[in-house]
Amino acid sequence: MTHYGTLVALTSRGTPAREPEEFFLQPSKSQGEKMKRNQKGFSLIELLIVVAIILIIAAIAIPNLLKARIAANESSAVGTLRTINTAAVTYQSTYNNDFPQTFAIFGGAPPGNCGAANLLDTTLTTTGQKSGYTLTYTQVTALTAAATGCGAPGSATYVTGAVPLSVNATGNRTFCSDESGVIHVDPTGGAAPATDVACEALSALQ
Repeated sequence: MTHYGTLVALTSRGTPAREPEEFFLQPSKSQGEKMKRNQKGFSLIELLIVVAIILIIAAIAIPNLLKARIAANESSAVGTLRTINTAAVTYQSTYNNDFPQTFAIFGGAPPGNCGAANLLDTTLTTTGQKSGYTLTYTQVTALTAAATGCGAPGSATYVTGAVPLSVNATGNRTFCSDESGVIHVDPTGGAAPATDVACEALSALQ
């Protein structure tokens, strides 16, 4: 009796056992073809279907990711404007020179002084950019005289702005604020208002 692929020992009936003859049966042609079929990879049609599914998923996911990124950037811009307003009030109460003249005065090394208050990150006050937005601080009207210990008079009024670096990519809306502390919004993503009056003409952020 023989088995495919199995070691077989042959002995002669009625005679002493001999050393077994060892041999293996070769697989048939039909069995070899079946093994090859089982080892076959993806067909071209199957690969095209997989690629199509990936493209469909990407078409759905990418716009949602972009919207989430824009929403995060806008939230960051509004938060930064509020931080600038808080820093301006802190400067006013600390140095009695009203609000800073320039954005750079908010920065500086510790412990801070009237000309370099160390109230905001110096990187922000130097580059004016954060999370896909350009941040600005502009003096509108100046004090007539500087406070004691300050080299120049501060600002009686100011306006801040946050403009997206690329509309519909890093942000959709422009934001602004002033000494009132209220955030206003321009839904078109236009240029930052040049004055506090122009800022206040925009709708307040709800």
